[in-house]
Amino acid sequence: MKYYIIIFSLLFTITACSNENEKKTIQLSDTQEFRKYWFSNKAEISSYGLQQAQYGKLNQGEAIMVFVSEDFRLDKQVKLESDSKENATPVLKLNFIKKFITGIYDYSMYTSVFTPVQTNTFPATLKVTNTNQEWCGQSFLQLNYHQNGYQVLGKSYFEDEVSEECHIDYAMLEDELWTKIRLLPIEQLPKGNVLLVPSMTSLRLRHKKVLAEMTQINLEPYKGDSTFKGKDLMDYQIRFPESKRDLRIIFEKGFPHQIIGWEDTYEVRKKRLTSRAILKATIQNAYWEKNTPADTNYRKLLKLKY
Repeated sequence: MKYYIIIFSLLFTITACSNENEKKTIQLSDTQEFRKYWFSNKAEISSYGLQQAQYGKLNQGEAIMVFVSEDFRLDKQVKLESDSKENATPVLKLNFIKKFITGIYDYSMYTSVFTPVQTNTFPATLKVTNTNQEWCGQSFLQLNYHQNGYQVLGKSYFEDEVSEECHIDYAMLEDELWTKIRLLPIEQLPKGNVLLVPSMTSLRLRHKKVLAEMTQINLEPYKGDSTFKGKDLMDYQIRFPESKRDLRIIFEKGFPHQIIGWEDTYEVRKKRLTSRAILKATIQNAYWEKNTPADTNYRKLLKLKY
């Protein structure tokens, strides 16, 4: 098994060296500030007011982002729950939840992202899973890093995407931009022309296949109006020229680079609409221990409605 870990690390090192923009610089994870915040046995939980485009309309809902560190097995690509720490590496896990209502029925969309904390050793996200539930049916999509690419496994209620199983060449994932914002120094965030796999939620909402697109990524200080509030905010802009989609992520320049909100603009039923999320509240909490009826009080702190 030790040989497996060595080979796995070498594969990631080769991937990193092949990217001319990849530079071996100091990692946030090496700082005391990072360790104190992300390894305190608590998760960062943030709630957002959400307007989500679907069926040619903007629908009310809310989003939740749960960031937490945990040990992750490299061989099985699951959370470490045994004593085999030599087979694991710490990751920053993001559980990204969107819930919104369309007329009489609702949507519930969950995405989990597992990005290694040691970004110099493991530059690629190891795994992304996505599940969507709504009254018409359900879908499931999973990407696992394997052989310098991603193994794709998908199942769906919808005929055109009923079953998907393939291997795609390595490309950065839109879903990992959120974790990279929290893990990388600002100057190391991906910029310029970047081959990017659109987010699993975006693909499912638009009923698209898992294929990478060339994007144009820019990062600059936030110069917008009072839609997003805070000091020293950064505006991370991702353009998808091929699919005519624009994503912008607003986050704090200073550590821990909290995400203040986002806008996602694309055509829905011949209308160009902008989904938008704005931060409502944030707490740090060991949520896995808060599972009694009395603990619903924490939902009030997060201003959750759904």
